[in-house]
Amino acid sequence: MANQPTETLRDGSLKATIWKNEGEKGAFFSVNLTRTYKDDAGSYHDSDSFSGTELLRIAHLATRAYDLVLELRQQERANDSRKAS
Repeated sequence: MANQPTETLRDGSLKATIWKNEGEKGAFFSVNLTRTYKDDAGSYHDSDSFSGTELLRIAHLATRAYDLVLELRQQERANDSRKAS
């Protein structure tokens, strides 16, 4: 089964996709910031390029993603503590 995102935050066509990964020191999270668009054929695609008018929105979305990643890391630590007990 393919790796699924842990969370996806949206602001219109902008999105922050949060991924959980496993490393040598345990779980860590990464974030992709993208803009969804539809091409002339009607197919949807993601781009990592943003217009000047989207920059403040993407900054706000990045802040929201940062806050959520902090919460997810705290949950991971709490789960790890329970497993170790």
